[in-house]
Amino acid sequence: MKRHLILLTLVAAVGAATLAGCGGGDAAPAPEPAAPVEATAAAEPTEAAPTIAALPDACGLLPQAEAEAIVGTPLDPPRAIRDTCTYTGPVTGPTAQVEIYVGDGAKKFLDIDRELGHTFAELSGIGDEAHLEDGTVFFAKGGVWVGIRVVRLVDAATLAKPLEKAARAAVGRM
Repeated sequence: MKRHLILLTLVAAVGAATLAGCGGGDAAPAPEPAAPVEATAAAEPTEAAPTIAALPDACGLLPQAEAEAIVGTPLDPPRAIRDTCTYTGPVTGPTAQVEIYVGDGAKKFLDIDRELGHTFAELSGIGDEAHLEDGTVFFAKGGVWVGIRVVRLVDAATLAKPLEKAARAAVGRM
């Protein structure tokens, strides 16, 4: 018991010393406020800033009827989020989804698939360049990239021709 009291006293003393070391003492003086700075008007630009071309509307590139033709089943109305458009199959089935990506996101999607070693077929006559892989077609026109991806529980080879047809129609709308 005596041993516990000594230990408890020692712990209390160390704790008190620690707290005393953290004490304030004299506070540092507050810094002097900085001298006010006068605002000046910004210089007028001498050249017009380059304009970035507006991206085409993703849902406008592939109307619902054409999205349904790719997957061969009815789809719910499109959902547009930023530079994408998604058509989903009804909850009653069958499983189907068509996604359209426009701009940098489409190009990044293509670059990632290339890095992963996906196999692509080159498609001619669609924009500046076009590439087809299982379930997805990518094409560019005037520096703007578009990707159309299909999710469907069918053999991917059956989607190649409908995807190519959709890309040809979509590039004409750009």
